[in-house]
Amino acid sequence: MSMRSRFAAAEPLSDFVARTVANHDLWVMTDKRAALSPEAEARAAAIPCRWHLLVLLEDWCGDAVNSVPVIQRIADANPGIELRVLERDRNLDLMDAHLTNGARAIPLVILYDAEFNERGQWGSRPAPLQQWVLEHGLQLDKDERYKQVRTWYVRDRGATIADEMLTLLEQCAAAEVLTQADGAEAAAAQVGAAASGTPGSATTQVAGSSPL
Repeated sequence: MSMRSRFAAAEPLSDFVARTVANHDLWVMTDKRAALSPEAEARAAAIPCRWHLLVLLEDWCGDAVNSVPVIQRIADANPGIELRVLERDRNLDLMDAHLTNGARAIPLVILYDAEFNERGQWGSRPAPLQQWVLEHGLQLDKDERYKQVRTWYVRDRGATIADEMLTLLEQCAAAEVLTQADGAEAAAAQVGAAASGTPGSATTQVAGSSPL
């Protein structure tokens, strides 16, 4: 199955939330409350090109509950960004191609461009929270660690998640715009070269100057 077809067959987040069981009330509440700051919403709306966000998650995953609705708000703010979700355990081939330090860590957001070329990924936690877990959280018992993680998410209100995801999108979009500009310049150079009788003379220079 092509990635385009796989994405099309994936669920919108709203459909997934509606059928959750293990954390249904928490999913519904978090999805309802998730919001971007005005600044983050403006950043999201300004992202050019078309992007597809494919999220691997599971109902029981607390990090997914706290992260994915915020990322959905980014997609809601820009008609060029679409988010869909797949359950990790039913898509282990995709999961195993995107391990985090050898682990099947979720949520995992895989970023694809308009042609479904993979351009980046995010997960499974905001960087500051993951650093705390590695440096301090693992020294706590499981219940206390998860309590502290939940407290972090509540205090952050999705701001760090939004910033990290927006930064990834902005970086990929900037590279895509540059690629498109280089392509347009190369096409114009080919036309000019053909008209002057020196085909290909400018194209090599443009290709060699591309940072990608």
